[in-house]
Amino acid sequence: MITDPELLKSLLHQGALMPQEEMLEIKRKRGQLFIGIPKETSFQERRVALVPEAVSLLVANGHRVMVETGAGEGTNFTDTEYSEAGASISYDKKEVYSCDIIFKVAPPSEDEIELMPGNQTFISALQIATQPKEILQKLMQKKMTCIAWDYIKDEEGVFSVVRTMGEIAGNTAILVAGELLSSYTLGKGMMLGGVAGVQPTEVKKGRRKKAQCKQAKLQNLREAERLKG
Repeated sequence: MITDPELLKSLLHQGALMPQEEMLEIKRKRGQLFIGIPKETSFQERRVALVPEAVSLLVANGHRVMVETGAGEGTNFTDTEYSEAGASISYDKKEVYSCDIIFKVAPPSEDEIELMPGNQTFISALQIATQPKEILQKLMQKKMTCIAWDYIKDEEGVFSVVRTMGEIAGNTAILVAGELLSSYTLGKGMMLGGVAGVQPTEVKKGRRKKAQCKQAKLQNLREAERLKG
């Protein structure tokens, strides 16, 4: 162990002259995107357009993301998580809707369109078939470039986002139904499940038909459905 004061002083001096870590400013890339994530206001809509992990990826590539406070509450994402991912948290809804690009889950309401200054890009589920005509006209008047993710097709001509959301809804529906049926306060006190001796994958159709699914891959089922149609 070194105890000589002069030697220790010399070593410390040498260490100070060694290359040290330095924080350098990251240059902003050309074509920087300014993305706004508003809080969803539709009835029972708890989703959020971007999760913190996606925000972190965008920020790492030089883009700016602004998130309205409380936007992730429905999915248990806090403002702190978004802030740590690199997003700026805004308490002004109008400021979020002033971003160049707006990501949203549900279609916009008339009040939300009024907050948009115009000449922006709006990415959301527009649900054109059921959307009131006035909503679409106001978007056109604002000269908005709208991308409806519910109308995006993949290379096979399938609405991939809608299909994915449908699969999630189908799986979740059974869980929600089971929870509601078994509720001791509001439900019927019934337990949703299989019968003893019957495999969970065995499903009855109607009264006479029976279909049994044995470790079938989802892609194989889709291919069989396509060939059948």
